[in-house]
Amino acid sequence: MSTGEPEFIKVEVAYATPEAQSIIALEVPAGATAEEAARLSGIEEQFPEIQLGKNRLGIFGRLVKPAQPLANGDRVEIYRPLLADPKVVRRELAALGKTMGKTMGKTTGKAAGKTTNKVASESGASTLVAAGKQDPDES
Repeated sequence: MSTGEPEFIKVEVAYATPEAQSIIALEVPAGATAEEAARLSGIEEQFPEIQLGKNRLGIFGRLVKPAQPLANGDRVEIYRPLLADPKVVRRELAALGKTMGKTMGKTTGKAAGKTTNKVASESGASTLVAAGKQDPDES
């Protein structure tokens, strides 16, 4: 007799390396955990470096415990271990005067190389204008 809940739910198990990625769709018993779904997917055969007891798991980008029960449509993600501690890398880059990329309040990339020019307006007041940009009053 059915209680209204499905006996099986559809989930996906995902893993990626720099060279390859795999997303395996499967049905698991209702109430299955993230770790159970990863084991049932057979993904360990495709990627022997996976150690489900050690690799961290997530659902749609959020870390979860291996015993996290799954809902229909969940995607279990198996994360690779970090190769470098981000805090250590940031400290080393800061010592060199560099950043890890985009940061709040700082300009990086192409815009960082642009210069500003002082432009005198008709009233005699000087204004800083980014090189290559039109003066807003000239539009």
